[in-house]
Amino acid sequence: MNRISPWWDRARHADRRPFLEARRTVTKALRAWFDTQGFVEVETGVLQVSPGNETHLHALSTTLMIPGGDQVARHLRTSPEFACKKLLAAGEQKIVEFARAFRDREHGVLHLPEFTMLEWYRAGSSYDVVIADCIAVIAIAAQATGIPRFSFRGRQADPFVEPERLTVAAAFDRFAGIDLLSTVVGREGDRPALAAAAQGKVRITDDDNWSDIFSKVLVEHVEPHLGQGRLTVLFEYPAPEAALARVSPSDNRVAERFEIYACGVELANGFGELTDAAEQRIRFVQAMNDKQRRYGERYPLDEDFLAAVARMPEAGGVALGLDRLVMLASGASRIDQVVWAPPAEDA
Repeated sequence: MNRISPWWDRARHADRRPFLEARRTVTKALRAWFDTQGFVEVETGVLQVSPGNETHLHALSTTLMIPGGDQVARHLRTSPEFACKKLLAAGEQKIVEFARAFRDREHGVLHLPEFTMLEWYRAGSSYDVVIADCIAVIAIAAQATGIPRFSFRGRQADPFVEPERLTVAAAFDRFAGIDLLSTVVGREGDRPALAAAAQGKVRITDDDNWSDIFSKVLVEHVEPHLGQGRLTVLFEYPAPEAALARVSPSDNRVAERFEIYACGVELANGFGELTDAAEQRIRFVQAMNDKQRRYGERYPLDEDFLAAVARMPEAGGVALGLDRLVMLASGASRIDQVVWAPPAEDA
C-alpha cells in the first residue's frame, strides 16, 4: 500500500496552491467587508475553562501548571463564543473573529479537528440582521473567487440569488412527512410522539431521546435537500434544540436559531442570543447530564460566562465555517485542500 505524500510535498502543494490562493483572496475580501460595516476584529483565547457545553461536541484537553505547582484542567475551545459574549457584556457592539477552533472525533471531507470559525456578533440587533450578514458574506466569498455557482457532490447552488427561507417545521413536513411541532409541548420535546411520527423513517433505539431522533431525521431526510439551486436559510429551530438561542416571543415551541446551507452543506449556525443566565445554566446542565450518560464525560460550566450572559445586551450572532465556505467558493472537493497545513492523514 502506497502512503500518500505529505501536504508539504512540492507536487501536492502545487496542486493545492490555487485553492489556498482562493482562501487568501476570500479572507481579504471578508476582512474588508467587516471593516466597512464597522466591526472590530478581536482575538480571544484558545485555552478555556469550558470548551462549550453541547452534548455531542467533543473537546481536546490539557493541563496547565500554575504558580505553586498545582495543575488545572483547560480545554481547547470548540468555538470562540463564550469569550466573544464576554466582550459584548464588556460593552463591545460589533465584533468579528477569524478563530481557530478544535473538535475531537471530527475528520473527513467536511470536518477537521482544527479549523477556522468565522464568528461575529451585533449588539442590539435581531437575528434577521445576522441572517442578512451571512447571505452577504457568502456572496462576497463567491464574488472574490469569481465562481458563478457552488458545486459539491453533484449538487449546485447559486450564491447570488435570493435564498430559500424554510422553517424547520416546514422542512420536516415537506421532506419527512412529520408534523414536528405537534411533538413539542411548551419548550420540551415529546419523545414518544416523535418516535411514533418517525417510525419507519429512521432507526430508533431505546436510548434515543427526542433530540437524537430529531437529529437523525434532519440528517437523513432534510439536509440532503437543502441549498439546492440556491442557499437555504433554515430557521425557527424547535425549542429543545435552542442551544444558546432565545425562545421566540411569539411561539415558545421554537427558538431564534437558524442555519444556512449550500449544496447540502451546512455553512452557518446563528442565534438571537439568549440573555437569561438561569435558563442558560439549566440547558448546560441538561446537556452535560446527557453527555455523561452517553459518553461518560462532562465539561465544567464557565461560571464567568454565565455571569456575563446576565449582563449581555440583546444581540444576534453567528458562527460560519470559513474552511467550508472557501471550499465551495474555490471549487475544492475536500476541506483539507483549502487549509495551508492540514493535519496528518492518520490524525
